[in-house]
Amino acid sequence: MQSVHPQRDALHHEVHARPYERLSAPLLLSHVAHVGGEAGAPREHLAALLRTRQLPVPEPGASHLSTDLGGLRLRWEKHGEFHTCTFWKQLPGVPEDFSHGPLAEVPREWLLAIPGQWMVGLHVLVKPAITPRDQVPPLVRQTLNDDSLVGARVMDGSADIYTDFRLDGEGFARWIVVAGDMTPRRLGRLVQRLLEIETYRMMALLGLPVAREVGAALVGAERDLADVAERIRSARPEDEPELLRRLTQLAAEVEGLYARTHARFSASSAYFELVQRRIDELREQRVHNLQTVQEFMDRRLLPAMQTCAWAARRQQALSERISRVSNLLRTRVEIEQQQSSRALLDAMNRRQKAQLMLQSAVEGLSVAAVTYYGAGLVGYLAKGGKSAGLNVSPDVAVAIAIPIIALGVWLGVRRLHHVAQRAAYRDSGSFK
Repeated sequence: MQSVHPQRDALHHEVHARPYERLSAPLLLSHVAHVGGEAGAPREHLAALLRTRQLPVPEPGASHLSTDLGGLRLRWEKHGEFHTCTFWKQLPGVPEDFSHGPLAEVPREWLLAIPGQWMVGLHVLVKPAITPRDQVPPLVRQTLNDDSLVGARVMDGSADIYTDFRLDGEGFARWIVVAGDMTPRRLGRLVQRLLEIETYRMMALLGLPVAREVGAALVGAERDLADVAERIRSARPEDEPELLRRLTQLAAEVEGLYARTHARFSASSAYFELVQRRIDELREQRVHNLQTVQEFMDRRLLPAMQTCAWAARRQQALSERISRVSNLLRTRVEIEQQQSSRALLDAMNRRQKAQLMLQSAVEGLSVAAVTYYGAGLVGYLAKGGKSAGLNVSPDVAVAIAIPIIALGVWLGVRRLHHVAQRAAYRDSGSFK
């Protein structure tokens, strides 16, 4: 057998992680979710409770546990940035209210010491369908706010759900599930979906305060960017370094804000998608002319999520605008530098032309001077030859030598120019 990947078994069993519980009506369930906490602290806190009941503690890498505490069931889950505890117990008769919940049987000191910050609190009361389902059960009218009542028939008509999305005096939301002919497995799936809808809804809303903060911060950044863009139109060259400094500082602020908030906005988007999926899995049908959970979320949660998405898009758009303005300023600076370079090259060309003219004049004088001295030497030689008895006229010899010497000197200077130019081209790499 070939080598086995160390994560093979864990990845294979991931599809079976966090199975649905088997639930039967009537029961009362309490669900809490906490955000944060040091790594491993939630698991250790759970282990402390289990030790008091002489129960096995979760393994170091465990992220899920379901156990019986003795008449009270506990389900614990560890997610990426939050962890949940769900307690439920069977009720002896048809419940009349949310009193005598399962949390009363959990040590209060342990509940208060749960690591992290309390984010979600939820009571779910599951009762059998003993009254006609063509009207709202009296328990719903007695315990939930009628002005914000939400209800639907779900799971292909197998159950009715009701909530008002309000918090009671202890900070818990309340759901009522009227279970019809549902199997324990299907009822467990339904309750788990309701818990996830409420939990993911609250986690998605964590991005809303961040979006409001971003909106307030971007107002000033956009105003500063507009001011810089306006000043670029009439800025003088000496103003450009200051404008570039302001743009750089503005870009750093926006990128820092994006880095701090991008993860939160991405998480809110992912949580909202999970909420929508769980609502779709309910397969809601309107009942008693009440608004459904989907309609409630579309009216109340969707605008908040659109605010988060708008804040993220606004940050991205502002970053792109800053980049465009920076490119515009850099282009202007480059054009001015090119113009300065062109003016400098023109001045160098003019100076070079003047130098060439001066050099030509000097070369002409040099040819004349060398010819003069050369002719003088020829004259001295002719005079010496005449004194030695040669039939040579010094004047004729000088007259004949002058054009020859001048031509020779001029050709020598031209040859020297040619050699110097070839050496310069060879050093610059442009000579082939």
